[in-house]
Amino acid sequence: MTTYEVGSIATVVGGHTYVQDDYQGGVQSVIRVNEAYPLETLQGIDEFSHLTVTWRFHLAHPEDVQLHARSPRGNAQWPATGTFVHRNHRRPNQLAVSYPRLLGVDGRDLLVTDLDAVDGTPVVDLAPYFQEMGPRGSVRQPTWPGEMLVDYWRDAAERPGPGLP
Repeated sequence: MTTYEVGSIATVVGGHTYVQDDYQGGVQSVIRVNEAYPLETLQGIDEFSHLTVTWRFHLAHPEDVQLHARSPRGNAQWPATGTFVHRNHRRPNQLAVSYPRLLGVDGRDLLVTDLDAVDGTPVVDLAPYFQEMGPRGSVRQPTWPGEMLVDYWRDAAERPGPGLP
C-alpha cells in the first residue's frame, strides 16, 4: 500500500458543533483558507454557486475503521454492504466529500451553507463545482440510501427535541 501525506488547506469555522446523522441543512459555516496560500488562489471562486470540499473526519479514530459488510446505521432492514459502499468515518482514510452552496467570500473566508462537517474540521482540498464534471447519464442506486437519508438535508432548526443531538 502506498501512503501519502496530505496537509489541510483550510479549516471549517462555526456551523455544526457535533456529529449527527441527519438535519445537516440550513446551517452556515465558514471555510477559512490557511494563510500559507496567497489570496489570489481564491480569485474567481465567488462566481460559482457550489464548491467541492474534501475533508477529514478529524473526530474519528483509526480504530473506528470497519473493513467488513454491515447494515447502514445498524439497521437490519437495510442490506449489509461493504466498507466502500458507506460514506462515513469508518472508511480507511476517513475522508469525505461535500458540495456546499457558496454564499459569499470575504478574504480567506468562504461563507457556505449545507456543509456536513463540524467546527474545526480540516479541509484537505477545495474546488468549485463544475456541472460538467458531475455524473453523466442517469444515476442508479438501491432504495435504502433514499430511505436512510430522507432527513439528511432537512434544516437543523427542524430537528425534533429540545435542541439536543
